[in-house]
Amino acid sequence: MKIPWNFIKKSDIFSHFMSLRYLPRWLVLSVDIVVCIIAFVISYLIAVNLSVTHNQVLALPFTSRLSLLLLFQVIFFWFFHTYSGILRYSGYVDAAKLLLAVFSNAVLLVILNLLFISFLSIHLFYYESILFYSVISFFLLFIIRLAVKTIYDYISQNSGISIPIMIYGTKSAGIAIAKMIRTNENVKYKLVGFVDDDKNSVEKIVMGVKVYKKTEENVKKIISKKAKAIIVSPLKLQTINPQIDLDIFLNNKMSVLITPPMSIWDGDKMPSPKQIKSIQIEDLLERPQIKISTENISSVINNKVVLITGAAGSIGSEIARQLTSFKPQLIVLVDQAETPMHNLILKLKEQYPKQDFSSYLGDIRNLERMKSMMEIYRPDIVFHAAAYKHVPLMEDNPTESIQDNVLGTKNIADLSLKYGVSRFVMVSTDKAVNPTNVMGASKRIAEIYVQSLNKKQEKEDGAVTRFITTRFGNVLGSNGSVIPHFKQQIEKGGPVTVTHPDIIRYFMTIPEACLLVLEAGTMGNGGEIYIFDMGEPVKILDLAKKMIRLAGYIPDVGIPISFTGLRPGEKLYEELLNKKEITQKTHHPKIMIATVREYDFDDISQKINELITYSYLGKNFLTVSQMKSIVPEFISNNSQYERLDVENIIAE
Repeated sequence: MKIPWNFIKKSDIFSHFMSLRYLPRWLVLSVDIVVCIIAFVISYLIAVNLSVTHNQVLALPFTSRLSLLLLFQVIFFWFFHTYSGILRYSGYVDAAKLLLAVFSNAVLLVILNLLFISFLSIHLFYYESILFYSVISFFLLFIIRLAVKTIYDYISQNSGISIPIMIYGTKSAGIAIAKMIRTNENVKYKLVGFVDDDKNSVEKIVMGVKVYKKTEENVKKIISKKAKAIIVSPLKLQTINPQIDLDIFLNNKMSVLITPPMSIWDGDKMPSPKQIKSIQIEDLLERPQIKISTENISSVINNKVVLITGAAGSIGSEIARQLTSFKPQLIVLVDQAETPMHNLILKLKEQYPKQDFSSYLGDIRNLERMKSMMEIYRPDIVFHAAAYKHVPLMEDNPTESIQDNVLGTKNIADLSLKYGVSRFVMVSTDKAVNPTNVMGASKRIAEIYVQSLNKKQEKEDGAVTRFITTRFGNVLGSNGSVIPHFKQQIEKGGPVTVTHPDIIRYFMTIPEACLLVLEAGTMGNGGEIYIFDMGEPVKILDLAKKMIRLAGYIPDVGIPISFTGLRPGEKLYEELLNKKEITQKTHHPKIMIATVREYDFDDISQKINELITYSYLGKNFLTVSQMKSIVPEFISNNSQYERLDVENIIAE
């Protein structure tokens, strides 16, 4: 039996059958009419054999009665649109339409019969035949639709056309996805079950398929055998830990698919097949959405002129987008990168036509250029996101790191004070804590300058400008981050290169990081260094393995993983706090204030000026040596500058 079946499956029969989008309406109606004829013949034969019909005199011959019945029945078929649905998607609604059409016809025939009896004392139909016709015709019409649906589902499942899937979640979003899969003719998935954690839903039947409990044993022995993919509903994604709860499917070679949040579904509250996509590593690392005080941000931002340095970068551009919600008077975008700036301003003006934007091409290291900008725009608030950030590159070019991260910050901070900016919010990094590289140390020096400048103005003039620092870890999807790098390596067939098997990092999404920057920047009184709750650190090796599985490969089998060793200046783990630093709570559970060592402005300013002078001279070792004198906890790692630490120890 298997040989003929396999032959039929490989033939063109299925492809022709499955390529039909739907049967023509005239064909469906024709089949329905034939069914009605058969039902009436059967009902008539049953009626005439009943003794109660012998005294009933009929007014019309059999063919005339049949024609009259069919005429009325077709009218009711048309009225209730019973033949306009797609047979393979028949459901309860279609059954209800058939029921209404058939029994409406029966009611009309009974009324006509009563009229004939009242006025002519003869019958138009046997009452029994009307009853039997109604029952038999409805039964046959519904059975045909059910048979077409069953046959189509069976063929589609066994012809390899549809992908068997299960849906993770049985709430409203999961049910909506299931309905879309069942009713959309363009969908390539076949629903074979649901998966859920809810004890009240497990083992029940929903939409004709079983709900399985999500356990490792079930996924391994049952779920992964029945389905090739799992679709996670957006509501379920908000209630689980994606890093943990979805690993069980990936580890059993199942694809994980998601749909967008319900807030951006189509108007009928149902996703389309195009909206179902493979889950990305960013989705797995994403945490529940952060709640912020929009009222507080709005009161600070509304109708103000806001300036963003590094606006064309990942953080700067997202800050610009999020600021539009709070209706500033003007958003000034500052960056030295011409093409990214051009692309950004075009996108922003298209997406937010009611918001005023102004682009200003310039280098934050150019004091005169920045002074001219301040003269023109007189900003109320500055978000300083411009910085050099790549650790190995800055390790090779420490003088440039100082020029951009220290001198650039000093220029913008000094000008903010001079031109009466109310708030200066600096974007820093966790690499500034116990730095082991030039980039992290340069950001720590920038933090020190900004904080000491705030302290100086408070002593002398009172708070004119509130200088606030925000410190967080790696940002998912930012320019040059590890995830795009891994994606490129996987697309090329590997190997995926990891520096060390034990290296870990903290991650945040770009929107999440920028939301916290806005919140911290508007809550600060000046002088604070805000640190963000980054959640649990992620092992980079595990990240690489997950990305390989998401791409449909097996780590170290389909795509190899190789270890290259720590890069210059890199350390195994990042910290958000120095051992000597402690934190204070704020009203936001995700934001804390770091209590850090304070510096005297005059003393630190002199050292920073010397540092900048060395950078102008291009003296790398002299520059790094001065950095270490400003930041004593700066101990180089896997770097040529480690010899300076040895010399310092000997000198001491």
